[in-house]
Amino acid sequence: MTGRERFVNYGLPALTLLVLFLLWEGGVYAFKLPRFILPAPSVVAQSLWQWRNAIWSHALQTLYTTLAGFGVAVGFGLVLGWIVGFSPLVYKALYPVLIGFNSIPKVAIVPVLVIWFGIGTVPAVLTAFLISFFPIVVNVATGLATLEPELQDVLRSLGAGKLQIFRKVGLPRTLPYFFASMKVAVTLAFVGSVISETVASNRGVGYLMIAASSRFDVPLVFAGLLVIAALGVVLYAAFAVLEGRLTSWAYRR
Repeated sequence: MTGRERFVNYGLPALTLLVLFLLWEGGVYAFKLPRFILPAPSVVAQSLWQWRNAIWSHALQTLYTTLAGFGVAVGFGLVLGWIVGFSPLVYKALYPVLIGFNSIPKVAIVPVLVIWFGIGTVPAVLTAFLISFFPIVVNVATGLATLEPELQDVLRSLGAGKLQIFRKVGLPRTLPYFFASMKVAVTLAFVGSVISETVASNRGVGYLMIAASSRFDVPLVFAGLLVIAALGVVLYAAFAVLEGRLTSWAYRR
């Protein structure tokens, strides 16, 4: 990797982030905004350090519920996406149901989950799962459904059955779609976890932000937001690296 490529990949995003924080800091002081309206990044950093132990504990809880729900979403979404993409009948039968279910605001489901499972970790895991499995299903099903008919005809002429076409061509074809959906789904899983934690939990970053906002500790609220953003970026980058290593054959460099 050349020096220019390193700058574009790492230096440019860091520089952009620095400029945004400087503009944020300058805007707060220029307009003399009180900290309970919009705290400056320096004040948020002080709150991060002051509450570092509590933030770390709640962040681990949010990370756990997010990864647990996301893991279930990956397994369920992958299998369901294969089934939906492999069978046109299942595609036509289930796709409207999936779209309708995905259209329901997940925050409206959290109270029902609390009634069923109580306050705590389980509703957060289930909310993360419910909000993140749909992109995986859609992308995997699309990867199978868009398999070229000409390629399937050639394989059939060589004696391949439906299962062989699915195993030898369909599965590799869905990998780029699958990893692309995982990058989106893992960020959505964070949204689901935090939604549940703000509604019905006594742990997690979402709970921490609600508790902070109740006493007008806005810097701590923004500290929680930054922690969630940082965790999302780290997981997104991890799956992007995994995608690059496992599906590099599908892209031109």
